[in-house]
Amino acid sequence: MRVTADQPRCVASGQCVLAAPDIFDQDDEGTVVVLEAAPSPDRRADVEEAATLCPAAAILLE
Repeated sequence: MRVTADQPRCVASGQCVLAAPDIFDQDDEGTVVVLEAAPSPDRRADVEEAATLCPAAAILLE
């Protein structure tokens, strides 16, 4: 799995950080920052939850 974020689309809700704080963070403006672009398979459920919870659909999974 590869994780990317569409930062211009991000609305800074922080749902991704709540779902997977070791994978996502927020910058000073609250915009999503991907900390780990290729998380281990055991993190898949949390990363998928973060993508689902994102109100702006800014989390992209490949």
